[in-house]
Amino acid sequence: MSKSLIKIKPKKYKDGEVVKVNFMVMHPMDTGMGKDKKTKEIIPAKYINSVKFEYNGKVITTMNVWESLSVNPVFTTSMKINGAGKLSVTFTDSTGEVNEASIKIKPKG
Repeated sequence: MSKSLIKIKPKKYKDGEVVKVNFMVMHPMDTGMGKDKKTKEIIPAKYINSVKFEYNGKVITTMNVWESLSVNPVFTTSMKINGAGKLSVTFTDSTGEVNEASIKIKPKG
């Protein structure tokens, strides 16, 4: 399981405002082209290939990703705050592993 973090900017937001959502994930993003320094064997490919942002169960955006992204990538999108709720981000990698992170949305004012 990969560690991940969701950040919203600005930190304080009101209902109806558009915010920036950053999703950061600790992931090796191996292309399948690198070699292990000790064993000299090829490191198998393992990279994120899809990311889905959902707000209160409604899909905001989906992203198709390729192995050329850097290690520990950051995915960014914008969304309009429409009341309190839950923001979830789900990603799948090339090995079929699925991970999800979520945060509560609490607009002020």
